[in-house]
Amino acid sequence: MTNGTIQNKDSFLNRIAERLGRDRRSAGVSVPDYAHQPQHRVYQGYTQDELVGVLKEHCLKIHTELIETDAIGLHDALYEQASRFGGGPVIVPKDNRFQEYGLSSLLTDRWPNEGTKVWEWNAAAGEENIQHAEQANIGITFSEITLAESGTVVLFSSKDKGRSVSLLPTTHIAIVPKSSIVPRMTQASGIIKQKVADGEVIPSCINYITGPSNSADIEMDLVVGVHGPVKAAYIVVTDR
Repeated sequence: MTNGTIQNKDSFLNRIAERLGRDRRSAGVSVPDYAHQPQHRVYQGYTQDELVGVLKEHCLKIHTELIETDAIGLHDALYEQASRFGGGPVIVPKDNRFQEYGLSSLLTDRWPNEGTKVWEWNAAAGEENIQHAEQANIGITFSEITLAESGTVVLFSSKDKGRSVSLLPTTHIAIVPKSSIVPRMTQASGIIKQKVADGEVIPSCINYITGPSNSADIEMDLVVGVHGPVKAAYIVVTDR
């Protein structure tokens, strides 16, 4: 692909049609309208409080702590959770929501005054960001969309929000706005699809993270922290 143009598209599609033994279709193709769509009925009609309950229940299964607070209590809740994880160094993305939620003083005053190193992702710093992420004990992010059914937070990567923030530190804390919680993948995909339809620029890297890293590939023995954080916590904050 060069400058957004797909190379050899026509020859590729023509070859597929040829292998199927028919002419290539270039018109008259419509999205199927399925009579049964059970994916939309899971947790249908649940209130945000009920979805929080589903999320809380699933967090027990994925070895993830869940804390509930409001905007006023978020500062102290984040500080206390970070302390339980052993403190810094801390790395965060460059995200205006840290200021909007009253966390700037924690990042720039309280922690630094206590000797805790805090690194904010800086696109101009290049590889230095990754080095800080590798050295960090805690990475803190905001969830864009949160799946109650699986306990999954969705992160949008960008030049200011490197995926290393949630991947390389020993522990990961995701701040979850209550309004971001949806039943499952069905709704998350719908939200992203609508953003595209509205002309929003969607990042090429969207990460779905479900608790700490774990794998049971070898002899079905669960091992936590194989290829990412060993511990994780979600702080659900009432935002409206």
